[in-house]
Amino acid sequence: ADEVAREIESGALRGGERLPTQRAFARRRGIANSTAIRVYGELARRGLVVGEVGRGTFVRAAAPHPGGAALTERAEPEGRAELPEPPEFPEFPVNLELNYPVVEGQSALMARALAPLSRPDVLLEATRTAAPDGTPDAREAAASVLARGGWRPEPGQVLFAGNSRQAIAAALSSLVRPGGRVGVEEVTYPLVRAIADQLGLRLVPIAMDEQGMLPAALADAHRGSPLAAVYVQPTLQNPLSITMGEARRLELAEVVGGLGCHVVEDGTWGFLAQDAPAPLAALLPERVILVDSLSKRLAPGLTLGMLAVPPAHLDALARSLRSGAWTAGAFGLEAAVRWVGDGTVETLVAAKRADAGVRHEIVRAVRGRLAAAGVKGRIRTDPRSYYCWWELPPPWRAETFVAAAAARGIAVTPGPAFAVGGYRAADAVRIGLASPPTDVLAAALDTLAALAAEGPQA
Repeated sequence: ADEVAREIESGALRGGERLPTQRAFARRRGIANSTAIRVYGELARRGLVVGEVGRGTFVRAAAPHPGGAALTERAEPEGRAELPEPPEFPEFPVNLELNYPVVEGQSALMARALAPLSRPDVLLEATRTAAPDGTPDAREAAASVLARGGWRPEPGQVLFAGNSRQAIAAALSSLVRPGGRVGVEEVTYPLVRAIADQLGLRLVPIAMDEQGMLPAALADAHRGSPLAAVYVQPTLQNPLSITMGEARRLELAEVVGGLGCHVVEDGTWGFLAQDAPAPLAALLPERVILVDSLSKRLAPGLTLGMLAVPPAHLDALARSLRSGAWTAGAFGLEAAVRWVGDGTVETLVAAKRADAGVRHEIVRAVRGRLAAAGVKGRIRTDPRSYYCWWELPPPWRAETFVAAAAARGIAVTPGPAFAVGGYRAADAVRIGLASPPTDVLAAALDTLAALAAEGPQA
């Protein structure tokens, strides 16, 4: 941001000039897309640029407000060598920010279930609008997908959104008024921050340990100022891969019940943990909304958000889905019914559980080589998970490592992108394991391991 500001002040970037897209800016500077978003946000905060919907970001013609100095400036230790300007490349050859698992034969398996929808009479029905509660067949299919740990929701308690993000947004919108406080894990799914900004909600970071969110910390945060809701990922938490044990879930449910607030439980990645304990929705059915989707089980472009909702809250959440235009399409509902009914979902879930295990063999090999070389740092993950959290060896910083990885054609996500509020995330990166072929993943992880061992001075 400081570099761009100097270019504006020197006249190298003139008033009215259009900046590159954030993705193009990230490629040119050798940084992560998430970092580019933060750079553009900081430039707008200083009053140096303005964004126009549908057109892009432009340099302001007027001088910036004199109070717009950087809040993020910090002194660098003397003698620290800066990384050379990385080369430009058209796209990251290996993108470990994205995390969409695809297994062999997936498209053919999904296509078979969709073939009957090409009949004109069936297609006509499948392209009509759909209500928030879908159809009886869709509710029955969703209830079977949402079932876990010996618990299964009643089909009449199921509502639908276009995807899991819309489901989370609708749930929070129905529970919390603008300005209300929502407790979240101190390191959490970044899009929850974007949803909260859009809805005008205040996220409150709740301390964690190796079991996830700490119930006592949640109670302390509520005593300071009441929380209207809690967002939590009890199973294979993104990005830390933490899964709460049964005792912690019971303790958290007891605390939430005593506080009188509601919970949005995100189970999107839970399908990978076949042996996980029962969800919070089973322990506190009158206060927990369970959110899930088909995107990771099937494919990101053919998804469906599902919500298991307490009966007393069904009407409010249905209104939220309608008012936010977050309802699912009838085609997605019909496709889901067929994929669940013919065993496609079950088959792909089993294949992706096996695929995650194969990818963790690669992670274990890299971890072993790092340990043998005496490289400090910690790779935190779960063998059932499709991502890992790499606490970098000193003196690496997250943003510096991301830039160095980008210079080698590998995109990873910096730890601060997952931090909430004033919480200072460790110098870590999240690595998505799902998207590249296994041989490409192995080569990329070897490159990152060598980079970590070299250190930033190299």
